[in-house]
Amino acid sequence: MKKEHIDLFFATLKAANPTPATELEYTSVFELLVAVLLSAQATDVGVNKATRKLFAVANTPQAMLDLGLERLEGSIKTIGLYHSKARHLMETCRILVEQHGGQVPRTREALEALPGVGRKTASVVLNTGFGEATIAVDTHIFRVSNRTGLAPGKTPLEVEQKLLKRIPPEYLADAHHWLVLLGRYVCTARKPLCWKCAVAPWCDYQPKTPPPPA
Repeated sequence: MKKEHIDLFFATLKAANPTPATELEYTSVFELLVAVLLSAQATDVGVNKATRKLFAVANTPQAMLDLGLERLEGSIKTIGLYHSKARHLMETCRILVEQHGGQVPRTREALEALPGVGRKTASVVLNTGFGEATIAVDTHIFRVSNRTGLAPGKTPLEVEQKLLKRIPPEYLADAHHWLVLLGRYVCTARKPLCWKCAVAPWCDYQPKTPPPPA
């Protein structure tokens, strides 16, 4: 994608959705951290269904510890890999209580030191929870960045670094959400819906997919 087209690309996304947000449901940074940790290899819809009940009884690190591993597993058993996620979450809560006063830390280093929290999860928390201009490269953003030519790369880290360099500063805080939503609903994995894509004029993907026959 040409540099001069990137501003038009993001200006169009902003015009269509001025205040994008994650589809995960949360009311605190801790709840966001829990939801993102649980969302690996799971849908946001599935995570929200489980966390609505979970957060009603345990919405702080100490409350989660008090809940106990068995009850936590019972609350999230509809989510894939729930055994390992529950163990990671309990250990994360212990660290938050013992080392961070029950608060979610605001640095990447401290976040990535938490069990089950990798670079992508840390980036989501930093961006969505704390408003930092970071990009969490999930499968949707990786696909969109490569397919459109916005930030081609062979690894998520390479794509992330290119995105941070290429996206104009005024769009960086919300870029993560715009790109996720674009990949989830329009620039889909099997076949992009080019005929209904507002940013198709600036996308490098060829040939553009035509609409289905009437």
